[in-house]
Amino acid sequence: MRCVEIVQPGGPEVLRLTERPDPVPGPGEVLVDVAAAGVNRPDVLQRLGSYPPPPGASDLPGLEIAGHVASVGPGVTTLRPGDTVCALVSGGGYASRCVAPVPQCLPVPAGLDLVAAAAMPETFFTVWTNVFERGGLKAGETALFHGGTSGIGTTAIQLAVARGVRALVTAGSDEKCRACLALGAAHAINYRTTDFVAAVQAQTEGRGVDLILDIMGGSYVPRNLAALAVDGRLVQIGLLEGEPMAAVDLRRVLGRRLTLTGSTLRARSVDEKGRIADALRREVWPLVAAGRVRPLVAATFPLAEAAAAHRLMESSAHVGKIVLVP
Repeated sequence: MRCVEIVQPGGPEVLRLTERPDPVPGPGEVLVDVAAAGVNRPDVLQRLGSYPPPPGASDLPGLEIAGHVASVGPGVTTLRPGDTVCALVSGGGYASRCVAPVPQCLPVPAGLDLVAAAAMPETFFTVWTNVFERGGLKAGETALFHGGTSGIGTTAIQLAVARGVRALVTAGSDEKCRACLALGAAHAINYRTTDFVAAVQAQTEGRGVDLILDIMGGSYVPRNLAALAVDGRLVQIGLLEGEPMAAVDLRRVLGRRLTLTGSTLRARSVDEKGRIADALRREVWPLVAAGRVRPLVAATFPLAEAAAAHRLMESSAHVGKIVLVP
């Protein structure tokens, strides 16, 4: 198979196109002929050497794929060669062939091509489990999503609006704010020119928001807590500021009964990810099939140009997802 490996930790130039033997599916796994693979921030962190793959996972980057089942491992009865799937994987997506656990495979929603389908698993799994399961966001509430034009942000906006939630977002330019509004956000805040805490208070008449999904950490944490309503929930899923420590005013947490939680996805068990996949199939895939929620693909690159895809990711100039096409 053709694949992209990380030669050594470093910049995009350390991504190298090479060939390796095809992986072999084990019990409960399928081998997928990859038609498209999503590019995500964790791939960049892995390339930099700060996000190693979990034990047993492929050393190749790539956490989501779409394509056709090439062969099945022992004990697999629910999928057959030729079936079309999209899948969450723990690594190995930057390749023309990739192994995926069956519980983490989902059918491609009606009306989507394989490029769009490859842009779904990582962000949809992440948003569903953090916003709606861990965060308990429900209809009638108001949420704030940081990084509104990222893959996570564009997914969160659409899912929240489709489920009756008022979505506020932050983004880094007026143009990106307009893109968020076009996706259904009720209000978009240019964080470079406006204090998002003050904007949230103005938009909620001083009440604050019920949930915040944050990818930044660091200095955002105390400001997030200040923007939460009574019984509000802060869900932390990233540390893009780079600082793992943050100041927390526990008096605010106690007085307003706040919840601070968070999670990572990659290292969770196949069973856990399978339960998330089941919830997506039941709760979200019908929304996609009905056209109410759609993955937003900003750009595609050939597998050989993975370095260019990473440069675009690091520039943050895109709106939505970046996809590699082997």
